Amino acid sequence: MIQELLTPFHYDYMVKAMLVSALIGAVCACLSCFVTLKGWSLMGDALSHSIVPGVSLAYLVGLPFALGAFISGMLAAACMGYIKSATRIKEDAVIGIVFTTFFAAGLLMISLFPSNINLKSIIFGNILGIANPDVVQMIVISVVTLAVVACKWRDLVLYTFDPTQAKAIGLNVHVLHMTLLTLLAATAIAALQAVGACLVVAMLVTPGATAYLLTDRFGRMMVLAMAIGTVTSFTGAYASYFLNGSTGGCIVVLQTALFLIALFLAPKHGIFASRRRGRSQGGASPTTVGAALE
Repeated sequence: MIQELLTPFHYDYMVKAMLVSALIGAVCACLSCFVTLKGWSLMGDALSHSIVPGVSLAYLVGLPFALGAFISGMLAAACMGYIKSATRIKEDAVIGIVFTTFFAAGLLMISLFPSNINLKSIIFGNILGIANPDVVQMIVISVVTLAVVACKWRDLVLYTFDPTQAKAIGLNVHVLHMTLLTLLAATAIAALQAVGACLVVAMLVTPGATAYLLTDRFGRMMVLAMAIGTVTSFTGAYASYFLNGSTGGCIVVLQTALFLIALFLAPKHGIFASRRRGRSQGGASPTTVGAALE
């Protein structure tokens, strides 16, 4: 029995998949805390889908996929920002229009210019077949992302909670805004190999949302989210071997299962706890900037 459970560790491709998934899960979970509190869930979805035309165009002109995807993601973010500032259209509508347009453009390019690009891998991921150069790319993106978050921790937290206060004390909120967008775009590119464009948004939202239900302090929230992201990503990749199913699907289902458990059973903000107190927990969590910066 034990030998059977250890079987995945006998294959190099499985060990690589589990370790890379754990790394990407941790980085996505780190950013998911900012995404959750900032209300950028749709933004994460938009960036994950808008990188598809960049991948297609990069292949056609012979550039690295990561470069094309990054430029495409940032172009989409710039388009969303311009349309929002220049028109009266609400942000959710702008995001929906831009990311579906970019995604459709990518699908059209792939269909018009047949290539070796595997559309299924882009949409659903292929962590089991990831090449060593892609692993190096993921590691670099992950290290840079975590380093930037560590260096700009206080500024990013303050900007996430209260952009007005951040601007009032002299912080460049535009730079902080673009920093978060850049980190999201880069992380979406890294996670694309693991779970694909369709499921990247889940990894960028679910761990943070789960941790948000379990604590009122941002520091603890990030630690919990990264632990959830790491463990579920590793376990999901491990379980996919026995289930013979989608690795990305296993990872996201596990994360969703933990979210549902927290949703109902969280000791303070869970549904059952709210009912026991005889009142709903309407409004935002009492997490404060001061607590977050401790």
